[in-house]
Amino acid sequence: MAKITKNSLKVGDLEWFYGELSPVGGENQQTVILLHGLPSQSLTWTGVMPPLAEQGIRTIAPDWIGFGNSSKPEKRDFAYTPDAFVNAFAQMMDSLSLDRVSLVVQGFLGTVGIQYAIRYPKRVEKLAILNAPLAPGIKLPWQFQQLGLPVAGEMLTQDPLSVERLLEAGSKAVIEDNYLEVYRKPYLKSSAPGRSLLATIRNLQLAQSLAEIGTGLPKLEIPIQILWGTNDPWLDLAPAQACVKTLKRGELVTLPTAAHYPQEHWYAEINRSLIPFLRHQD
Repeated sequence: MAKITKNSLKVGDLEWFYGELSPVGGENQQTVILLHGLPSQSLTWTGVMPPLAEQGIRTIAPDWIGFGNSSKPEKRDFAYTPDAFVNAFAQMMDSLSLDRVSLVVQGFLGTVGIQYAIRYPKRVEKLAILNAPLAPGIKLPWQFQQLGLPVAGEMLTQDPLSVERLLEAGSKAVIEDNYLEVYRKPYLKSSAPGRSLLATIRNLQLAQSLAEIGTGLPKLEIPIQILWGTNDPWLDLAPAQACVKTLKRGELVTLPTAAHYPQEHWYAEINRSLIPFLRHQD
């Protein structure tokens, strides 16, 4: 089986890191972009990507700007708002010459991927949403909010253990040490990842994003699959159930026992539903 390749792409002043896995043999028939949530990175999709490649699907999993191995600009150079993330992602898509793709998004910051789909509907073929806030009124959990507090937030975002605790608390499971080392590594090398995380938390503008999602998502004509870990400690199932009822071409798949980061431990369950969804031809 082919291995996930590690790539980088310079777009203006920003450098994107991304993992890519293409099917073995034959031409790529479909490209899927996998977008991680807070405070994760592209590594989170490691279990999802190989089965997709086996089904003839090319996958690209970038680190968001400010995360993983992508650029971590200072706030004066990158606003860390949803608009900044959407615009940067759109430019990355242009640089990769990707005119139309399917998106798989997860978690807090997954909202940015949904906003991209709403703003660029002709460039998104299908949208899959894993445990992301979907309804106006949803608040950022306290575990995330405290990362943006004055003084305390500046200290917590410089501590790699803060990231590890969030990932394991959200997963309700222990993440293997070799994976934690990858999540931890950027924070041990520089203070820039902590500053980027702090800026992202402080500028997430979740209320405004959810207002846009609440009005824009039901207008999309594309197929939308919501995959939901029902053991999520931060997001309830009810808003997802309500959301899917408003969609023109939506379906809800529940993942019993899966939590906030279902791709970390329940990728087999995800792929059982995600692969048929992505491969289905209208």
